[in-house]
Amino acid sequence: MILSIDTTSAFGSIALTDAKGTIEEVLLHSPEGFGHILYPHLERLLERHGVTVQQMDCFAAASGPGSFTGVRVGLAAIKGLADATGKRVVAVSNLRALASFGTATWRAVVLDARRGEVYGAIYDRELQAVGQEAVMKFPDWLKALPATEFEFISSDFSPFQNSVDPTARVITAPRALATAVGRIAWHEFRAGRSSDPAEVDANYVRRSDAELLWKE
Repeated sequence: MILSIDTTSAFGSIALTDAKGTIEEVLLHSPEGFGHILYPHLERLLERHGVTVQQMDCFAAASGPGSFTGVRVGLAAIKGLADATGKRVVAVSNLRALASFGTATWRAVVLDARRGEVYGAIYDRELQAVGQEAVMKFPDWLKALPATEFEFISSDFSPFQNSVDPTARVITAPRALATAVGRIAWHEFRAGRSSDPAEVDANYVRRSDAELLWKE
């Protein structure tokens, strides 16, 4: 059984997953952050299903890109739980989690990165990244896409709709990603690709404002 967390945006979620699928996903909405509400929700989720953190085989979290503070909250939670229980961790890119909602062989995943930019990546049917995840202006990202048929996947594609062919296939993924993170983490764990909690890091794609200002 895997406990998965997504706190990378104002619309977060937590989920329990096992070999048969998702047991339950709890949707969370907290624009002011999740640090003060995450653990009470985790405790109630476990109590409803009569399980404890010691019974988890692995812990997983959405590792970004997204809110820098939100990414840190989710990763700190699973790393702390894994360290306390001696279990393993799987960190899943938000873009990869979004790609899991696709159906095509090639999946162009896009998230609003603000500042007029997007986080984008291409994934294949096996959810393997084709090239690196990037942050750039949407028109520039479009030009960098391979000349092959693909579908767009986003939790909100409306800001980009007018920039693409009207016939382009677009899949709207849910805002809450804990279920997708849990499904991917289960396969990674079974394949022996989980990590020691100390080895897990955030997937910011873009440096934080604090880092940029420090460099300047």
